[in-house]
Amino acid sequence: MKSIKNHLSLIVALVSILFSIQVFTIVERSIDAYKENLANNYSVVVVSQIKIEEKSIKALNPLISEITELNPDSVIKRLNAKMDTKNIELLKVTLPKFYRLKLSRYPSPVEVDKLTKNLLKHKSVTKVENFSHNHDSIYKLLLLFKEVISIFAIAIFVVTILLIMKELRIWQYMHNERMSIMGLFGAPIWLSSAVLFRLAIVDAIISSILTFIVFSYLSTSEWILQQFSYIGIDVVIFDNVEDFSILFGVAIFVSILLASLIVAGHKEEV
Repeated sequence: MKSIKNHLSLIVALVSILFSIQVFTIVERSIDAYKENLANNYSVVVVSQIKIEEKSIKALNPLISEITELNPDSVIKRLNAKMDTKNIELLKVTLPKFYRLKLSRYPSPVEVDKLTKNLLKHKSVTKVENFSHNHDSIYKLLLLFKEVISIFAIAIFVVTILLIMKELRIWQYMHNERMSIMGLFGAPIWLSSAVLFRLAIVDAIISSILTFIVFSYLSTSEWILQQFSYIGIDVVIFDNVEDFSILFGVAIFVSILLASLIVAGHKEEV
């Protein structure tokens, strides 16, 4: 019963680490997908007195992916709906040109500032509207959300690492007599500590399988998918090959590394 309890404690600790890693991965993917969604809706408006060539604008900054001239009819209707045709045509000629620039990705505030300066260097551009206030607020909110999740994941990682080391040290004490006897007969440290490494590897495999089952279920959950659809993004919650390979590798690496540290500490005490 005690052996099962020790196994369970180590498995829960490893699952906590793997769960934190996968949650952080999902958050990272969600932010990238949301940035892509924002990039499709975010645009910069440029005002020019003359017609601008698309090539000359795109050459100013690699972020610019598309340029579209805005129709002045809506602006004229707002100014005066009762103007005669002649005056309307004259106004169309005298009005400046308005262009909407779409970007290849959602930029940072620094990139927006650089883009604005580059556009203003164009001889025909008289004004640039980058909606910086709204943009900066959204971008900072995304960064804050990512930082909070990162701190949370690191805290869980540190606590669970300490817990795993404690559990492995308990197992070392349980097998201390056998390890010492094998050491007296000249057995190498890795052989006398084989049971510790076997424990670590078996529990790492079990933890990886449990995490795989949980996130495989979550990735097909209608409720989870619906929450992402509400904010207009499509996110891969769990990739059965790529994500599982990473989590399995992390579980094995952490388990063997901590077991090695425990064994090294035991060697120094002998």
